[in-house]
Amino acid sequence: MTNPAFDRACDEFAAIGVDAEAALRTLAGIPISVHCWQGDDVGGFEKKTGTSGGGIQATGKHPGRARNPAELRADLDFAYGLIPGKHRLNLHSFYMDTTETPDRDQIEYRHFASWVDWARDRGLGLDFNPTFFAHAKADDNLTLSHPDAGIRDFWIEHGARSREIAAQIGAALGSQCVNNIWVPDGSKDIPVDRMASRERLWASLDRMMAKGQDRAHMLDAVESKLFGIGVEAMTVGSHEFYLGYAARKQIALCLDMGHFHPTESVADKLSSVALSVQDLLLHVSRPMRWDSDHVILLNDDILAMAQELVFAGLLPRTRIGLDYFDATISRTAAWVIGVRNMQKALLRALLLPMARLKAVEAQLDLTARLVLTEEAKDLPFSAIWAEFCSRQGVPQGLPLLDVLETYQRSVTERG
Repeated sequence: MTNPAFDRACDEFAAIGVDAEAALRTLAGIPISVHCWQGDDVGGFEKKTGTSGGGIQATGKHPGRARNPAELRADLDFAYGLIPGKHRLNLHSFYMDTTETPDRDQIEYRHFASWVDWARDRGLGLDFNPTFFAHAKADDNLTLSHPDAGIRDFWIEHGARSREIAAQIGAALGSQCVNNIWVPDGSKDIPVDRMASRERLWASLDRMMAKGQDRAHMLDAVESKLFGIGVEAMTVGSHEFYLGYAARKQIALCLDMGHFHPTESVADKLSSVALSVQDLLLHVSRPMRWDSDHVILLNDDILAMAQELVFAGLLPRTRIGLDYFDATISRTAAWVIGVRNMQKALLRALLLPMARLKAVEAQLDLTARLVLTEEAKDLPFSAIWAEFCSRQGVPQGLPLLDVLETYQRSVTERG
């Protein structure tokens, strides 16, 4: 069946040198790693009592939080059914699915085997994260940089086991698993010996990553943060620290949009760090005054991020994941809205006249650049997005709200 609105939009884009069909093919091949922790407010499923720590805090009491792996997987199945394309799941290690009670330094692949089976049945990839928070041994907001060697050893073992598990996940699914390392380590007040903390973190990371893993199965990544609750004065794993570590060790660098100063542009950082680091990981979020992890909007920050990925040719080197947790709204809706907004931003970038824009900029024709970028905002992007959703068999526009609300009513009794 022909779609006149789509056909007219294709003609408009063709007139400025853009192949809309090619953009749709590219978008269909970009997986987004959906973060499991939105579904249960970053609680996890360990059979142990932990503490929060590390500035991790989901606010709100909207009904319907997933209370166990089965409920979380059901919510994810629903969400994936409303997101066009094939994607991934980003799993934290304290979302294990087991009747056992292993501590973090005792986790094994079998504790996550059900997640692998679930992902395989649905054709999804899995990514992984060691969990360095919500544990008694992280109450000081110190883990891999802790002055106590015993505590460092505990977390080094946890990280090493997480790498092993990630490699096994990647092998089992035939899809490279990104194992992302973030630690909450820092100081609430001004320290006098920053060097000692950073030397301990560097040495701990080296020990944790000492065993080589098949890159086809697992990719290490390290993630920085500007500050958090309880570590306002100094974060051991700063951006500069991890940029140097990633470049030296040839591993991936994770840039979380909520982990920088509110006035910094993470999009602007991409081309800079890409000159030093081969692989990039994005945690796409929406900070509001601090790392508050709001559901992402189709706003200027997201559009700039997507445009930089496309225009700088970084899509093949970048793994895109989301990282936010909002307990004031439907958790399944938060997933669906966030992923679809990331996809919309990528599509808008793919539909821009990149060659023409680059050409006029190279000629220092800044007037033409400004006219083109502004007039492009009026192009019929929505018609191309509607066609993409139609081809992928998912709703678009306001009918999406009815589907989301119907599901939310079915899980409200969870409390």
